Amino acid sequence: MILPWKGGRVRLIAAAAKDRKFGFFLCCTATLGTVAFSFLSPQIIRYTIDSVIGNVPLQAPAFVIRIVGFIGGITVLKNHIWICALFVVGAALLSGLCDVIRTYTSFELGETVAWRLRNNLYGHIQRLTFDWHIGCQTGDIIQRCTTDVDNIRNFIHWELSEFMRTICVFIIALAVMFSMDIFMSLVALIFIPVIMVFSILYFRKVSREFAQADIAEGVMQAAAQENYTGVRVVRAFGRESHEMEKFSEKTKKYQDIWTYIGKMLGVFWGAGDLFSGLQLVTIVCAGVWRSVQGQLTPGTFLAFYAYCNWMIWPVRQLGRLLADLSKTLVAADRVREILAVEPETDPPGAMLPEIMGEICFDKVSFGYSSEPILQNISFTLKPGESLAILGATGSGKSTLIHLLGRLYELKDGEGLITIDGIDIRRIARAHLRRHIGLCLQEPFLFSKTIQENITLANPNLEMTEVRAAASTAMADETIMGFADGYNTVIGERGVTISGGQKQRVAIARMLACNTPVMIFDDSLSAVDTETDAKIRAALRRRVKDAAVIIISHRISSLMQADKILVLMNGTIEEIGSHAELMKRGGAYRRIFDLQQGAIDG
Repeated sequence: MILPWKGGRVRLIAAAAKDRKFGFFLCCTATLGTVAFSFLSPQIIRYTIDSVIGNVPLQAPAFVIRIVGFIGGITVLKNHIWICALFVVGAALLSGLCDVIRTYTSFELGETVAWRLRNNLYGHIQRLTFDWHIGCQTGDIIQRCTTDVDNIRNFIHWELSEFMRTICVFIIALAVMFSMDIFMSLVALIFIPVIMVFSILYFRKVSREFAQADIAEGVMQAAAQENYTGVRVVRAFGRESHEMEKFSEKTKKYQDIWTYIGKMLGVFWGAGDLFSGLQLVTIVCAGVWRSVQGQLTPGTFLAFYAYCNWMIWPVRQLGRLLADLSKTLVAADRVREILAVEPETDPPGAMLPEIMGEICFDKVSFGYSSEPILQNISFTLKPGESLAILGATGSGKSTLIHLLGRLYELKDGEGLITIDGIDIRRIARAHLRRHIGLCLQEPFLFSKTIQENITLANPNLEMTEVRAAASTAMADETIMGFADGYNTVIGERGVTISGGQKQRVAIARMLACNTPVMIFDDSLSAVDTETDAKIRAALRRRVKDAAVIIISHRISSLMQADKILVLMNGTIEEIGSHAELMKRGGAYRRIFDLQQGAIDG
């Protein structure tokens, strides 16, 4: 189910609980039953004290009088007082049963909403643009998908049914109290407006603090995630103390916010206790005075005190419920912020063509902002040919291949990129990317076995094919040297193997896909020159029918390519074969001479 993000928080949560309408109805009914049966006990005690033990004529609803008559009348109850106690126990049991149903249904509803929100968030994030991911902090995203969803779940678990219970208790208590004594009911309401106004003001204030606390928690988690990911760099440069100090600043800010919230909670509950105590004292004084005057029976006074006590608690709860509601609303807004981001979508009728691998860039220009990165890039690459790209850092090499995979989208007027003569914007993204193999300079390996990492895109690959791909990447012999071979579990992000081994496993993973377009983005930078040469020779034998793009700063890795493209400041400085570029004596020749001189020196 794809959840809507337009229309507010309620619609979002309601959509997540769409197939739990009966459960919600049952929860509401059970909540009403809990309150109704709880309110029977004081009435039973009232009639017992006044009419069974005392001599006040029984003035009760018709159904109560019929029940007393069915039992045998007041005389039977006087002689068998345990029957009244039995009614009190029965009302308590029915109230408890309804409370069990209320708790179970609210928990089931909360877990369903949380499960659906998590799945939708995760699925939506998978479809968001590459540009969005670059601009977001991982820790903040995780915090929204975990803590914020948990806040919504906890509110539905505990507070939603409690909120309904609070409303029911207040309304029913007020109705019963006015039916018993109007004057005492008006006395009981003296402090209610004060408590409610105080609760609303508290809600407005604390909701802003909860929003700040959520932001601070996201920043703190992002800092922790970044530090754990870069732990080797931190250790290598001896920056442990600096990182601890930086993280301590963020945790201190988070602590300060929650400390302030704690102070606000203390003031609210303290003031609530004061107002509640004053209200009960007022009720007791007024009740005793009216009882002495003979205007209030002892049983009615006792029942009235019980109802008044119950009515005070929901009003006091209002502040806590509103505080938790504010947390939930903040969490829902943060979840909706992600769901509101437009995902990658394909145009109607997106094509799924058979891709052979003929690539054409026609006057392509692109920039992330107003400053252009690529300008007027044009070249053609046919299946079976190889194109090498050489250029300084920031010249646009990686941007170029990201455009080919539609990680960034060309706008109208920025040129045209085609595969087999088809505009790539007309091809479904997933289909296009399945036919483009990409191996990055810093490949990502999952915390799985080496075999699972190689077969990531094709889990049904035979072991012979896995080993063939690894052999081409010059990784098979190294892998077989491990104690568990291809079943060796590598650590998170591949930290248990060297950089060169990681790159070779990533190359094997791409080769296992056998795509018609293969891109090597400086993916041999961590291997030695001899291994580099062996891998390139093996690649030429294996991928002779594929269109191959190689990006590297090492000319020895590029010189065998059919075409070499030299990028300078986002424009094509030169293009041609190694021999042609050497004859021209341009930028390529200068770089070659510099690298050759460095080797000879």
